[in-house]
Amino acid sequence: MSIAVLKLKIMPESSDTNLDAIKTEVEKRLTKFKAKLHSSEQEPVAFGIKALIVTIAWPEKESTDSAVEELLHISGVSSIDIIDYRRAFG
Repeated sequence: MSIAVLKLKIMPESSDTNLDAIKTEVEKRLTKFKAKLHSSEQEPVAFGIKALIVTIAWPEKESTDSAVEELLHISGVSSIDIIDYRRAFG
């Protein structure tokens, strides 16, 4: 199975949204696709809002739309953008 690196920018609904809780839920939901959270970071956006940037080891045979659709159902998530997608070698 080929693995790709999928990098997503997850925007919260407000500045009060718990990004750690979102990260935990992302990890849980990725198991459905046999994907793994590789890393995450918080990126300041504006007005105290921070985006959650996650890097995922994603099965290349799966559609990236599947990831976005699944993660959009997480409580506190406003939107998700795909920042990067590439094949992983190693």
